[in-house]
Amino acid sequence: MSEKEMLSAKEKTAEGISRRDVLLGMGAAATMAYAGSASAAAKGHDHSKHSTQLTDLMDAVNDCTDKGRRCISHCMVSFTEGDTELAACASKVQEMLSICGGFAYLVASNSSYTKEYSRVCEKVCTDCAKECRKHEKHIECEACANACDDIVDAIKLSLS
Repeated sequence: MSEKEMLSAKEKTAEGISRRDVLLGMGAAATMAYAGSASAAAKGHDHSKHSTQLTDLMDAVNDCTDKGRRCISHCMVSFTEGDTELAACASKVQEMLSICGGFAYLVASNSSYTKEYSRVCEKVCTDCAKECRKHEKHIECEACANACDDIVDAIKLSLS
């Protein structure tokens, strides 16, 4: 046994608790007491506001941005193959992704601008869906159009 271990063993009391253990326990107790008083000082704090209140709308926005990214990726592959048929589609999807990205932040943070901004999002998603429907033979375009329609429906259900 090392000298340090021997000293530690000598420090043990009859009950098997060292001075170090007592000091650590006192520190933990003080920390808990402080935390308790800090939380008591924040009475009335509503934690339900820490996450979005519009979960269905948030899900629709997240789904649409996912489908939009997949649609853009499909368009990029077509472009690299020399096919520019999807150029207008890619342009509308790019606009939708930009608008929905900002809208997602507003919805997630329960912003007071959510309803006002939703009108822009609704218009952009309607235009995107219209353009993507022209190419719904491509599963990515069809999925993006459906997701845009879902946002428009979610906006009407959540914010009207």
